[in-house]
Amino acid sequence: MLRADNLSKIYKKQDGKVIAINNLSLDIPTGDFVAIVGPSGSGKSSLLLMLGGMLFPTEGEVIINGESIYQLTLNEIAKLRQQQLGFIFQTFHLIPYLTALENVQMPMLLKGLSSKEQAENAESLLEKVGLSDRMDHKPSELSVGQQQRIALARMLANNPSIILADEPTGNLDSETGQRMIQFFFELNAEGRTVVLVTHDIRVAEQAKNTITISNGTISG
Repeated sequence: MLRADNLSKIYKKQDGKVIAINNLSLDIPTGDFVAIVGPSGSGKSSLLLMLGGMLFPTEGEVIINGESIYQLTLNEIAKLRQQQLGFIFQTFHLIPYLTALENVQMPMLLKGLSSKEQAENAESLLEKVGLSDRMDHKPSELSVGQQQRIALARMLANNPSIILADEPTGNLDSETGQRMIQFFFELNAEGRTVVLVTHDIRVAEQAKNTITISNGTISG
């Protein structure tokens, strides 16, 4: 279960403040596939970052499997992210001088797995996303869609139970974007919770549930 209770995020600026999220509450059951939609500037990305333990709220709580994560220490939050959460973004954040295999291995290296385990797991994940023939290629040698699939494989390296995706199809053409959404459906069918921020209504319509954000609150 992923829950937000009375969540607010206020950004302070020289000329005042911006209320990104305003006293928002929601419940996302385990195994759900939720699309978060809304206009630009509505607070979608801020909400996703707070749900994932990457942005402290101004007020309120985020609760993951019964644990209020912002009452944890920074090290405990980092450990929770490593053990339970997977992130994928519109920009892929791949390390340009590493191969596809090495990029996918990175989370496992940080976790302390042996070199043999890292290589075996990374190879399996790249096969899962259809890139078994691109393991030794660096990001600059791959298409945008292939880079996104590397990011997807890397996100799966720690076997997360909750996947948070921010505009994952934003840089992809329609056909490649639909294949990416299909990957999310396959992961959801494995029992993982998927929360996806998108501006594309066609993508949102394929989710099990849709949450519309407007001016920092849930509308509709």
